[in-house]
Amino acid sequence: MEEKITAPYPLEGEFELDRSLRPTRFEDFVGQKKVKENLQVFVRAAQQRKESLDHVLFSGPPGLGKTTLANIIASELGANLRTTSGPTLQKPFDLAGILSKLREGEVFFIDEIHRLNPAIEESLYSAMEDGVCHAVLDRGVGARTVDLHLKHFTLVGATTRAGLLTSPLRSRFGVIARLDYYHSEEIHQIVLRSARILEVEIDSKGAMEIAKRSRGTPRVANRLLRRIRDYAQIKADGKITRQIAAMALEMLEVDELGLDEMDKRIIMTIHEKFAGGHVGLNTLAVAVGEEKDTIEEVYEPFLVQEGLIQRTPRGRIVTDRARRHLSLPGEEDFQKRLF
Repeated sequence: MEEKITAPYPLEGEFELDRSLRPTRFEDFVGQKKVKENLQVFVRAAQQRKESLDHVLFSGPPGLGKTTLANIIASELGANLRTTSGPTLQKPFDLAGILSKLREGEVFFIDEIHRLNPAIEESLYSAMEDGVCHAVLDRGVGARTVDLHLKHFTLVGATTRAGLLTSPLRSRFGVIARLDYYHSEEIHQIVLRSARILEVEIDSKGAMEIAKRSRGTPRVANRLLRRIRDYAQIKADGKITRQIAAMALEMLEVDELGLDEMDKRIIMTIHEKFAGGHVGLNTLAVAVGEEKDTIEEVYEPFLVQEGLIQRTPRGRIVTDRARRHLSLPGEEDFQKRLF
């Protein structure tokens, strides 16, 4: 996948810096108000009862804070966080090895939980419900099953594609929360907080300019802030103002809505090659030269959220808002040109 400035997933070399910008308390976490308020209640109740928190499932587009909330939950509970991802767990014995080492009350975080191997998912059921993990020892005729009795733990799962989760797995989570894109005002607060941590001089209007073009995604906002910091350091006096932010974002080819080159290519392809739609996902992926999963998981959620394209039973179509934004002829004008 081609790396891009507005990608909602972490790029190479960003993991450590992302970690330094993550809040560690609910009080410092901006946005997702309802989710945060509910989690605070559940965590405090579990602490008062001296029990483990119910298993938690976070869903939503990448870059919105699912991993951050898992870290905050562990921090608020005063527990250690053990992290893995769905694709990493290849065999049930891999899962058994991790679960058997969990201490009382620890938090076990599985990112991309929708990509778990079915055999591992089945092993997870008994661990979540009964605190028992069935481990198979040896192979062939001598194979035998050993029941590992586990300490009480909290599983936190994160997924960008909730629809791919099986019903049995979803039903075993006591807390299910969906994270949505942030408002510009919330991203504005995040940019100002990150600027303080990075010791970047920025005014409120400069922070808002970044916020408006961050696609409602904190990870994108933090990345843009770092790139604009470099621009301000070389091209200006180091302070990020609205004008400096706008000039830097123009250089980075990020427009007023946060659209980059690939976003525009998707819209233009549907408009020009398919008369505005309808076009299927596989056909669109071939036309723009990108993987269909990437379009569906990375690009489409934001474009649909912003009302720039629509997904219909017959395929994707471009909206009038997208035409106005990119100064494209309307559907009636397009039809007149054809005839």
